[in-house]
Amino acid sequence: MTPLLIAIVLFGACIGSFTNVVAWRLPRQESPIWPGSHCPSCGHPVRWHDNVPVLGWLCLRGRCRDCSTTISPRYPIVEAVSGGLWLSALIPAFGNGEPTMVLITLLTGLVLISLLLPLVLIDLDHLWLPEPICRAGVICGVLATVLIAWGAGSDNPMETLLNHLIASATGLLVMEGLSALAQRLLGQPALGLGDAKLAAMAGAWLGLGGLGISMALAVFSGAAVGTLGRCTGRLGPRQPFPFGPFIAFGIWMTWLMGAPWWWQRWLALVGGA
Repeated sequence: MTPLLIAIVLFGACIGSFTNVVAWRLPRQESPIWPGSHCPSCGHPVRWHDNVPVLGWLCLRGRCRDCSTTISPRYPIVEAVSGGLWLSALIPAFGNGEPTMVLITLLTGLVLISLLLPLVLIDLDHLWLPEPICRAGVICGVLATVLIAWGAGSDNPMETLLNHLIASATGLLVMEGLSALAQRLLGQPALGLGDAKLAAMAGAWLGLGGLGISMALAVFSGAAVGTLGRCTGRLGPRQPFPFGPFIAFGIWMTWLMGAPWWWQRWLALVGGA
């Protein structure tokens, strides 16, 4: 078990390193693949041993080997967080007893978090959720739904698929409708079109029930952070802030624990109140 955990963390950190590249280059309309990793200041290619996740940054003491320009600590942080998120994908995987389902749930979860992380970083930096990644997320969500239904031996796989397709369309249309309504009432959209596409991705992966739970988690967490930011003066009265990270948070939390688990927690909270 320990070698598996180590392997998952290491691969996750490597994907986190690539995620850093995607988050930097995609908004600049650059290829995330070519050319290879290089210092944005001096342009010198990064040596392979300096590209080792986390350790490379530590060995360089956060500076480029060639021009001594400071390398942001965000790079090793994202790599470490990615490794931890990959490790967390084991939570729903080992909730399934069948070895086939364990493997399918783990692999699909790793794909999901590898799509969500660059979306979060880009939205934080640019208030933009790239459509190609969201579109790929919807397609992968549909394929994951089919694969999980097949692995679980579902009696009605088409019904499950239809549920997720309807959820994807619902997420897109509802979020676009809310944005248009806010535009009409407030004079500015409360949500970006990228948020609607990310909601469509949520529906494709989680189905109707999961979509509702993930959006509720996004709204509550976003409202809490937004209120705190306005109270502390970090956010202006009408200053926009990225909502995509909160949707991604809701998607991942719903994927990890399952919509029924969250629904039971809500019922217990309401009943306790």
